[in-house]
Amino acid sequence: MTAGTSTPAAAAPGYRAGRTLPLRVEAARQLRRRRTLVVGGVLAVLPFVLIAAFAIGGRPGGRDGRVTLMDTATASGVNFAATALFVSAGFLLVVPVALFCGDTVASEAGWSSLRYLLAAPVPRTRLLVSKLAVALGFSAAAILLLPLVALAAGSAAYGWGPLRIPTGGTLPADTAVARLAAVVLYVFVSQLVTAALAFWLSTVTDAPLGAVGGAMGLTVLGNVLDAVTALGHWRDLLPAHWQYAWADVLQPHAEWGGMIKGTAVSVAYALVLFALAFRHFRGKDVVS
Repeated sequence: MTAGTSTPAAAAPGYRAGRTLPLRVEAARQLRRRRTLVVGGVLAVLPFVLIAAFAIGGRPGGRDGRVTLMDTATASGVNFAATALFVSAGFLLVVPVALFCGDTVASEAGWSSLRYLLAAPVPRTRLLVSKLAVALGFSAAAILLLPLVALAAGSAAYGWGPLRIPTGGTLPADTAVARLAAVVLYVFVSQLVTAALAFWLSTVTDAPLGAVGGAMGLTVLGNVLDAVTALGHWRDLLPAHWQYAWADVLQPHAEWGGMIKGTAVSVAYALVLFALAFRHFRGKDVVS
């Protein structure tokens, strides 16, 4: 019998496939890992590093007559939270997503514990669902942690007030916070492609760093391709093309079209990659 075959165990009294590897058990295991604590610490400290940088370098000002989101970072706590998202969404937030999702199955294989989990027996689909759900949960928590800390720290440092829009005008603080909540949700959805890439690679390789690095490398490649303007409208098919579409929401009259298109592209890629991961792992010969 190969690892993961649950036919004999299915006849055992009291056996329920849906009760194997509970989410709380997997979440507790991942929470106790050092890399989880390190990632959380880095994201929580980043806003304070930015505040210190602004304090040392002085308040930002417009360049060449243009005012950008970075230039309004110290206008209020809401502005600071939006700036923290802007500077981190392109790469920094990719790291925890790739780490949590790429370290799921590959780490078990690397520790030679995967076959024992499957022989417990935990059905293969159940194992993937549990690990993916926990990985996505931790990824969402990481993406949410940064703006929450930035909003609190920024409000303490620069005061609670309306969002100053770089192109002119302001948004009331309560409206801006609601828009930022939608932005955070969109950032998470846009990171689903990286999550799916890392998860798929985690079922293909037994090296966690290979899965994490591969997902990050392909994400960076997407950003590079999006910078090639010669591709024209083909760039619309790249998830990276829509990663900053949320900026259109932080306007007096919010434009949701870019976020809707970006969501459709990201979800489409993610569903295909998740399906490939489940398909590959169901037929994989687990020897580690």
